[in-house]
Amino acid sequence: MSAMIDLETLHTFQTVVEEGSFSAAARRLGVTQPAVSQAIESLERYLGTALFQRLGRSVRLTEAGQVLVPLANELLASACRLENTLRSLPGEVAGEMTIGCSTTSGKYLLPSLVARFRQVHPQARLNVLVSGRNVVIERVLNGEYGLGVASKRIEHTNLEYRPFYRDEVILIAPVAHRWGRYPQIFPDDLLDEPLILREHSAGTREVLLESLRQVDINPELLNVVMTLGNTEAIVMAVEEGIGIAFVSRLAAARSLEMGRVVEVQVKGMQLHRDLYMFRNRRLPVGRLQDAFWEFAAEQVAAP
Repeated sequence: MSAMIDLETLHTFQTVVEEGSFSAAARRLGVTQPAVSQAIESLERYLGTALFQRLGRSVRLTEAGQVLVPLANELLASACRLENTLRSLPGEVAGEMTIGCSTTSGKYLLPSLVARFRQVHPQARLNVLVSGRNVVIERVLNGEYGLGVASKRIEHTNLEYRPFYRDEVILIAPVAHRWGRYPQIFPDDLLDEPLILREHSAGTREVLLESLRQVDINPELLNVVMTLGNTEAIVMAVEEGIGIAFVSRLAAARSLEMGRVVEVQVKGMQLHRDLYMFRNRRLPVGRLQDAFWEFAAEQVAAP
């Protein structure tokens, strides 16, 4: 072949996959939709196969497109590692890195940490992407993410972990709830109240269910009235009086401060979860990754 696929075209392909349409990808990339269409058509001509099925305003991957996705991700991640490793050699911390994380760390911990880091290293570009735990681990392992933050250590020979933050999980109730007048309640009192939970894979849910088992409460007996995939939505549901919920103190802090919900103490239940930062020990460590790894350890501490 007389030419090779360029990284910019692969990045356009990756963005279309993530956004689900040419128009959304164009907005994210800051280019026109015809430019995105032209890049994808050029890639399809080069490979001799269609990568997307056009479905009105949206697109769906063909079988060939599905094969290309992990290969494109791996190639782009390798290119990013190469750039970061070489650019970080002269001494200044520079380059670009992506950190994958859960909702709590992505919304309440990492943005301020990244801002403080960039005050020290203004040439660094850090992207914070919220994903599920398994996705974050997979992308740290394949090099797409330089660092990850998760609420559980998944043992893997290639992963190096470091304690990042101890997150307190508290019980909140609507501001007019009778429990707001009690110094504490007993664990079995929870069985009588409408409860709002996170989805099954959420760290706060796992911590709650394990704590209930430790005080001999069967989680199957809970009166779960709603399951939500977003902590902020849960706090809002509690504010509206739909039920009670166990959430990160970080997520409830503003509503507590404004008097929109109340915190309730549960006798014998002190809930917390440890968040860990991790990286792939088998991949080259660039100056940017190492600098942020050490900076995070110095800056973030348990409450």
